[in-house]
Amino acid sequence: MAAPLRTARAGELRESDAGREVRLAGWVATIRDHGGVLFVDLRDASGIVQVVVDPVLNPAAAELGRELRDEFCIAVGGLVRQRPPGTVNPELPSGAVEVAAAEVMVLSPSDPLPFRIDDRADVDENRRLEYRYLDLRRPRMAANLVARSKAIGAMRTTMLAQGFLEVDTPTLVKSTPEGARDVLVPSRLRQGSFYALPQSPQLFKQLLMVGGVERYYQIARCYRDEDFRSDRQIEFTQLDIEGSFWDREGVFAALEPVIVAVTRELRGVELTTPFPRMTHAEAMRRFGTDKPDLRFGMEIVDLGEAFAGTGFQMFAGALASGGIVAGINAGAREVSRSVLDGFVERAKGLGAKGLVWMVVEADGSVRSPVAKHLTPEELAAVTRALGAGRGDLLLVVADRPKVTRTVLGALRIDLGRPTGHDRLEFLWVIDFPVFSVGEDGSLAPEHHPFTAPYRVEEMRDDPEHALSRAYDLVVNGVELGSGSERIHDPRVQREVFSVLGISDREAESRFGWFMRALRYGTPPHAGFAVGLDRFVMVLQNEPNIREVMPFPKTQTGYDPMTDSPSLVDEFQLQELGIDLRPDVRESLAGEPTPT
Repeated sequence: MAAPLRTARAGELRESDAGREVRLAGWVATIRDHGGVLFVDLRDASGIVQVVVDPVLNPAAAELGRELRDEFCIAVGGLVRQRPPGTVNPELPSGAVEVAAAEVMVLSPSDPLPFRIDDRADVDENRRLEYRYLDLRRPRMAANLVARSKAIGAMRTTMLAQGFLEVDTPTLVKSTPEGARDVLVPSRLRQGSFYALPQSPQLFKQLLMVGGVERYYQIARCYRDEDFRSDRQIEFTQLDIEGSFWDREGVFAALEPVIVAVTRELRGVELTTPFPRMTHAEAMRRFGTDKPDLRFGMEIVDLGEAFAGTGFQMFAGALASGGIVAGINAGAREVSRSVLDGFVERAKGLGAKGLVWMVVEADGSVRSPVAKHLTPEELAAVTRALGAGRGDLLLVVADRPKVTRTVLGALRIDLGRPTGHDRLEFLWVIDFPVFSVGEDGSLAPEHHPFTAPYRVEEMRDDPEHALSRAYDLVVNGVELGSGSERIHDPRVQREVFSVLGISDREAESRFGWFMRALRYGTPPHAGFAVGLDRFVMVLQNEPNIREVMPFPKTQTGYDPMTDSPSLVDEFQLQELGIDLRPDVRESLAGEPTPT
């Protein structure tokens, strides 16, 4: 029988292995030629070990070794030995030993590399995604994949320990509105009809509750055709859970141990539970966002009392029209006039009419472009309300309440969010509005249309202010996921559809199959979904979720590696009963068409 390619893993060799004959297999990370003696850093998934190819001891291996290049896939056989004094590498777990090569075999050569396979190389992201299979060999990316796998393992272990049943739900589903555009899939057998890829398993996990699966979970793939951001992709993975006879307390009690277990596995940190809670209204009032970062202060302060009766038209006009005047204390900092002007432009870009900055001088006076329009009493009231001291920068916005708080919340993050430390601040945000209100007064579900309101009458009579039984989990200003107590009464579900302007006929067409199920003794139930990619991103201190996903798309939804999305041939379109509009065909003219 042939000898195995590998009897040990490179990164696991230690001093206790000295004197052991081993066979290793992996990739050439680096090669160094020291007077004919070759030092090869051999890398596999476990790490790196140094292999020494000595032409005196093994001329044949040395001859082959001189043909090696970076990222050749090779096998090595030899003796593990301690490194000579003074040559130990403390940065490697295997740095106290090396392998004296008795044989070297090239398993697969490598073309010249498009970029270096190490974390020191600064490589354009599109280039990295084009050669993602090489990018995944880099230590940072390899560590992120390991972390992702460990996170899923901890989730599954904790779910099973709590008596949850893992159940798959369909990938081809009926198109339903859940807050983003569906990714549609045409049907060949029913031309003109379309499946949708699930934005979440929402309705199916509710049907599992109807079916008597009292505790469900799934590591679910989800698809949303929405604008890309650093924490969004068209396809992503989430831990999805649902439980019967639950309110939000049941959800929190089941999910917090999962968050604790994953954090312990990836960070070695033991979290304190229960996590703190804050209402949506309080979060917006104090931080200007429904996902506040609690690692620093700089809270938003209402300055309406300080400017009651002010003669400054910008503030007086906002207050008279039902708006607010509010500000943040950005702390003591040296800023140039150009930087201050940049804050004003940033505020305008976020939707405000403008922004007022104030700097408290060393003598306690206030320097500001509007200081001459404000009375000494008003300036003193502002500094007092914001707790300002010498050198502090104050930023004030006067506008509609939502705009004012959103702008100040964004500036707060710009100026205050800490970087480079491991502190984690988890928070449950509860009592969200049932509906979000558009600029034109239109209503849309704040979470999704299957979220239970606190009071049906309030939702019907005052939908703009009605509250729901929805909740989010936030850490360090990142929304990890959302959940809610669900509507289990078909009459309440019809009421929600009615407020949203969905007629009985439309509701029957789109949700009749689901509404029918609710009539068969549906238990009260609630659930949650944790964004796996976002969670691992935070725990790995990565700037975006693309760094923790194996094969992500760019921020425009393009995959440079496979060159997709791409055209399909005319025959495929004909089979599906699809014809492209003339303007689309014209825009695609010159694109290569598959044959």
